[in-house]
Amino acid sequence: MTHQELALYAVPAFVLLMLVEWIGNRRDPQRAANGFSGRDTASNWTTYLLGQLTKPIGQLIVPFSAIVLAAGATPLHLPANRWWAWLLGLVVTDFCYYWAHRADHRIRLQWTAHNVHHSSTYFNLSTAIRLSWLNPIAATVRSLFWVPAALLGFPAWMIFLLISIGLLYQFPLHTQRIGTLWNPIEFIFNTPAHHRIHHGSNQPYLDRNYGGILIIWDRMFGSFAPLTEPITYGITHDIGTDNPLRVNYHEFAAMLRDIRHADTWRGRLGYIFAPPGWTESSTAASSASASSASAPLRRVHGPHGPVLPSSAQSLRSLAPSVQD
Repeated sequence: MTHQELALYAVPAFVLLMLVEWIGNRRDPQRAANGFSGRDTASNWTTYLLGQLTKPIGQLIVPFSAIVLAAGATPLHLPANRWWAWLLGLVVTDFCYYWAHRADHRIRLQWTAHNVHHSSTYFNLSTAIRLSWLNPIAATVRSLFWVPAALLGFPAWMIFLLISIGLLYQFPLHTQRIGTLWNPIEFIFNTPAHHRIHHGSNQPYLDRNYGGILIIWDRMFGSFAPLTEPITYGITHDIGTDNPLRVNYHEFAAMLRDIRHADTWRGRLGYIFAPPGWTESSTAASSASASSASAPLRRVHGPHGPVLPSSAQSLRSLAPSVQD
């Protein structure tokens, strides 16, 4: 079974689980206000279907895979018929996913694609299929994070299948219907409680809990956040639309506008590779502040020898009195 077939066969399960979640939400008198919206769910499904329809176009634009090339070039070859290779592959590909996901949030180019998944102000199972489509540059850069797995000797088809398994694992994490699980599970694995925090746009939760299957990567690399306050879902600036075209391309268009209006090449590159929210003006101000702070102290001579600038200012303030 290929990873495309696995994703296709999962669709009926997606629909069934979404229906169960919706019924449970409707029957809950204490249901969350940010749980469901008909327009939002329709937008999520339309975004997903457009992604499936345009996937062949993306493959025509970028007709190669860095993962396949790396797997063909490496002298290492791990046996795909051994259970330990699959277990090791799951851990390795999940580790690669952690860094790819972290880059999705910390590199503006990657955020032009990944923000689609985060831009809904509602959080339910349909949010899981709210994925970007036809952004081949960001998709190609993202695939590079699994090249180390290919160089270690895992077959390309095995890597793709394990990536799909990781994404399928994350589907049921997009719900508010499940609370916290048994503590050992919460410590090791990504759970709905952890992933709800990842989708928060309020400050304690921004750029936290990147893990796919395992949350231990976040604990190891300082990106873990526990629940400390109510979660506000979405992104820091609400896009205010359910139009699938605008949902998919609003951030990419904003990046192009920033690049066009940048005054320097440093600014243009910053708008591509710096974190979301980075601005050329803030960098210029920081540079000016740093230059001022690092400027050498001027030695000023007072009545009893050289003094620092602060003392010189005090001497100047006393000068009229001395002269009088």
